[in-house]
Amino acid sequence: MRALLVVNPAATTTSARTRDVLVHALASEMKLEAVTTEYRGHARDLGRQAAESKDIELVVALGGDGTVNEVVNGLLHHGPDPDRLPRLAVVPGGSTNVFARALGLPNDAVEATGALLDALREGSERTVGLGIAGGTPGTEDEAVPSRWFTFCAGLGFDGGVVGRVEQQRELGRRSTHALYVRQVLRQFIDEPHRRHGMITLERPGEDPVTDLVMSIVCNTSPYSYLGNRPLYASPQASFDTGLDVLGLKKLSTAAVARYGTQLLTSTPDRGPHGKHAVTLHDLTDFTLQSKVPLPLQMDGDHLGLRTSVTFTGVRRALRVIV
Repeated sequence: MRALLVVNPAATTTSARTRDVLVHALASEMKLEAVTTEYRGHARDLGRQAAESKDIELVVALGGDGTVNEVVNGLLHHGPDPDRLPRLAVVPGGSTNVFARALGLPNDAVEATGALLDALREGSERTVGLGIAGGTPGTEDEAVPSRWFTFCAGLGFDGGVVGRVEQQRELGRRSTHALYVRQVLRQFIDEPHRRHGMITLERPGEDPVTDLVMSIVCNTSPYSYLGNRPLYASPQASFDTGLDVLGLKKLSTAAVARYGTQLLTSTPDRGPHGKHAVTLHDLTDFTLQSKVPLPLQMDGDHLGLRTSVTFTGVRRALRVIV
């Protein structure tokens, strides 16, 4: 088997020595080309080259969720075709690694490499559905290119938190769960629309859902992790269905305390709920419209401000080694 290993040298939980060990372990089982990313978007370019090649059968992403997202967007540059495209494998190296953990992989890079090699020997793989989002036709954002996401997206409060975390990381702060918690609190204090939501969710054949302060779009469950604690924003979300949405219409101090507690104590059977919470399951096509530009994030990557985003859930988008 010929495989491409995409290595993010800035992965927060793997040292250079560990990465060398992982490369040698993988190279012992396959014809491996390892490439270290050198710029933002490099992993996407490498994924696209692999998709356009005729002999690469497997792409392994060694890094965090951002690296995985770039590789996926490269592989799917010309659209999903799971029977033709190289398979994807993930070795987690970031701070959270939601996609890898949602697939059931160990969160330790060495253990995950062992699990990957076992899965390859046994021919263990699955086809997963993914989400894609882009600018809405007829709006000022219609020229925004579409982008795939593997586990979540968010418009509004959630996107603002991710943007704040990225600002802190640019200042040299390490990406830790404590950093995320601090930015959640700061976003809440500064959130100008927490009592009167600006977002409307529109979908074909249904009444619009109005006045959302935040909207989290989930492609799988858990939605994220706080340390080793899984957070189930949309417990029914699955790689085998369309997209799920959790929307909140109010973020007063009392509402934040209530829904924050519900998220921290959420289970695979029950997520945040209440009169200000909106939960939607297995959506294929919908649009989030905002009265004002709001921050958008996908797979933990801040993508700037948007007033309208159209989402599509695509079943059977990519084959993954598990």
